[in-house]
Amino acid sequence: MELSLAHETSQKTLKQRNLLALICVVLGILVVVMFTAASTRDREIVLQPILPSTMTLSSSAVTQEYLEAVTRDTAQLALNRSPETLQYWLDGIVKIAAPESRGALKADLMKIMQEQQGSQVTQFVTIDWIKTDPEGLTSQVGGVLHTIVGSRDVRREHKIFEFHWKYTGVSLRLKGFGVVVKEGEDK
Repeated sequence: MELSLAHETSQKTLKQRNLLALICVVLGILVVVMFTAASTRDREIVLQPILPSTMTLSSSAVTQEYLEAVTRDTAQLALNRSPETLQYWLDGIVKIAAPESRGALKADLMKIMQEQQGSQVTQFVTIDWIKTDPEGLTSQVGGVLHTIVGSRDVRREHKIFEFHWKYTGVSLRLKGFGVVVKEGEDK
């Protein structure tokens, strides 16, 4: 009698263990399927910047509105500098740069910083227009570049600046920027 009771108890325990193992395997498979679905699905983030409408970001492509907003803010950061704000200017641009472009971009910006340090030269831009190309991940900004020495506005030139971007996931990163030079024109 005692042997049959022990056998019955062990069979019950064995069934419970097997059921628990089956549930664990099913849950493990579900976790793998969920992670796979989450990593391959396009992500979307809805932004509400200081604009008249909301913006949606998707990991599949960058929208023209978002590229324009980021270009506008980056142009204001990159093209407005004074001797007092040089470190902030450098750090801000390096922060938004793509990792693979960061070193070369920082080296170029350091040259500008060394040239301008200790001077009284301030530059700022008044933007006329912004043109974006979401497929090519480029944007252009046209505006008047003002150069001020001390308190005198010594130069006003209309310039076009081009920005190159990298978009991965929902992250838009700066690869580089510069003045667009037309054929036959000096830098």
